[in-house]
Amino acid sequence: MSRPVLLCCLLLSGCATRQHPPPVVRPDPAGIETTVLLIGDAGAPASPGPVLEALEREIDRDAASTTVVFLGDNIYPRGMPDSAAPSRGDAERRLAAQMAAAAGAAGVYFIPGNHDWARDGDDGWNAIRRQGRYLAENGRGRMLPRDGCPGPDIVELGAHVRLVLLDTQWWLHPGPRPGPESSCAAATPASVVAAIGSAIRSAAGRHVVVAGHHPLESSGPHGGRFGWLDHVFPLRAVAGWAWVPLPVIGSAYPIARRSGLSRQDRSSSASTQLRTALQAAFAQDPPLVYAAGHEHGLEVHRGSGARYTLVSGAGSPGHLSALHPSDETLFAMSANGFMRVDAYRDGRVLLTVITVDVSGRSSASWEWWLN
Repeated sequence: MSRPVLLCCLLLSGCATRQHPPPVVRPDPAGIETTVLLIGDAGAPASPGPVLEALEREIDRDAASTTVVFLGDNIYPRGMPDSAAPSRGDAERRLAAQMAAAAGAAGVYFIPGNHDWARDGDDGWNAIRRQGRYLAENGRGRMLPRDGCPGPDIVELGAHVRLVLLDTQWWLHPGPRPGPESSCAAATPASVVAAIGSAIRSAAGRHVVVAGHHPLESSGPHGGRFGWLDHVFPLRAVAGWAWVPLPVIGSAYPIARRSGLSRQDRSSSASTQLRTALQAAFAQDPPLVYAAGHEHGLEVHRGSGARYTLVSGAGSPGHLSALHPSDETLFAMSANGFMRVDAYRDGRVLLTVITVDVSGRSSASWEWWLN
């Protein structure tokens, strides 16, 4: 690696942070029973853009066996506003771009994220219901869980994969949300944990992929992982171009984030309760995968409740987090893209991390047999 490239990687924290495993010997693609494409935080662009264009090409490889799961933050910055709001048209364009890109897939599911819940705002529950209605009325995509319910919702994909979909923002939302008096099948922490555990245990031998917006583990700022650039140039967290050095003083920001400043960070009490609940639900029979977005990068971790924790929150061009992996991290890259999970008829499951550059060119950057 040349010195300029090495320097670029160090400054931007944008290079892969783990070595590639040995090359995967791919079986005949005809042996794939079902494919799940996982893409999160794709709600920033108001037009298709390179990542969604690459997603559409990936679907076209075998649309009839492909399911797409959007992992939340489908509309930035505050979800779907009221129909009379000046920002309604822009919100619709952002969601429509994702719907159009995934239109050819056999199944398309949108999980809510914190931005979809009006960024923790009082109107969050209404915003989620508006987004769900828009999806139902304007395309094949469906929001699951529905109406702000925490889930789980179950989707069977062939003989080998069960999707278990969650609205993890239900646990973190400080405003109105569905409770025991609602129509939700489960709407108390204890009942949700029990329902998730039951959804996993009743999978009848299928590989279980649980998907929610908030990760159990992450290598970026939501996970409390910061590097020296975050301490010296803290204003970059607000504006990526703001390379203003603030040594010593700049450390106040990462320290505050690690102390639970935001409900959306792993260190907060609300996030701790969510993580504890999910790990309790997974304890008896860990799912093969827990997939999430929220952190703006591509990460693969061992454990944290599931056998593998995936973070695929890089669906918006240029919308990226600096990543600082831990010992349990198998792969971490601050790059745009998404993940592909192929379930073969012989029972094996292959994970492929697909990165997308600014021109829209996509490549398989990392592959790993999950079982």
